[in-house]
Amino acid sequence: MKTRHLFKLLVGVSVLLFVIAACTPTTETVEVTRVVTEEVEVPVETEVEVEVPVEVTRIVTETVVEEVMAEEAAIGSPEHPIKVLFVPSVDVDVLISSGEVLANALNEATGLSFEVSVPTSYAATIEEMCASPEDTIGFIPALGYVLANNRCGVTAGAAAVRRGLSWYASQYVVPFDSPAQTVEDLAGATWCIPEFGSTSGYLYPQAELLEKGIEVGEIIEAGGHNGSVLGVYNGDCDFSTSFFSPPLLPSDSGRTWTYGVDSPEIWRDADVNPEVVDGNSLVAGGPDEGGYQILDARILIAETAPDVFEETRILALTEQIPNDSISFGPEFPLSMANDIVKALVDFAATDACLESICAEEAYGWTGVEAVGDSFYDPVRVLIDNIGMTEDEILGG
Repeated sequence: MKTRHLFKLLVGVSVLLFVIAACTPTTETVEVTRVVTEEVEVPVETEVEVEVPVEVTRIVTETVVEEVMAEEAAIGSPEHPIKVLFVPSVDVDVLISSGEVLANALNEATGLSFEVSVPTSYAATIEEMCASPEDTIGFIPALGYVLANNRCGVTAGAAAVRRGLSWYASQYVVPFDSPAQTVEDLAGATWCIPEFGSTSGYLYPQAELLEKGIEVGEIIEAGGHNGSVLGVYNGDCDFSTSFFSPPLLPSDSGRTWTYGVDSPEIWRDADVNPEVVDGNSLVAGGPDEGGYQILDARILIAETAPDVFEETRILALTEQIPNDSISFGPEFPLSMANDIVKALVDFAATDACLESICAEEAYGWTGVEAVGDSFYDPVRVLIDNIGMTEDEILGG
């Protein structure tokens, strides 16, 4: 009996000890802690915390680098060349090759880089200068300059000089046997022009025709002053307008051609047909031999049409026009503009200019002089007097 009670007592104690042992914490919690630590630092969390910042840092770094590179590309550097824009008044290929000679000379003189182009029209040249205000130079005729100045503040830096003159004019050219004797006789006539944005080829004569109440017939854009002259020569139109520069008189005459006094074709007094010599249109051997040199727009086709002076004549001239401008975008650096103008003045006095803007087949300049905006005030007066809007001027 005692034995059985003792056995039960031992069994109870064992059970109690087992329960106590089961409820008591053991070192196995270390294992649990280890597992929890691994779950907190799972690879997913590591990928999120590492990949996202790395991707953002890469994008920001690229943006900053691009901005810094743009800031470092200074105007006039090879990465950011100055744009030199020529209006398409003569053959585009001639302007491009002439412009490249000029660009190289300016680069040597200033250390700046230049890029030459010929926009499709006068209006396109103005648009480009207004769209790129800090890095453009435009070789623009007088009226085009005034429009550009009005539109966005393009500023004049210099003007062309031709044979010592800072002006030129428009000429009305008709077939030699045309019955027209005055501008009034052109009413209803077909008119060839270089383009609607040309100062001497359209804008000045159009202003004069409007002022006199003369209504012409069809207007044909011929594509440049050479095309305008060809229009009359080929019989495509009754008259054309283009630039006029006065002829050179015999050297021993001791004087120059005088506007309003001398005939535009004073050289006809020699009673000798002009001929092309070394690219120049000469009469009776030229000024050094007691003859004349012709400089109006007909010289542009004289080599291919040597009888152009026999087949056409100048009917009349417009009022004097200030010479073409060398203009700068409204935000062009002033000190840089001054350096470029000085370099242009020097370049125009060299023989190299004869292969560039001084060539007769190009602009025929003989010099460059610094001018300010007021030099073109006569053109502003003209626009105001006839009441033409910019759209009317550039839109034809």
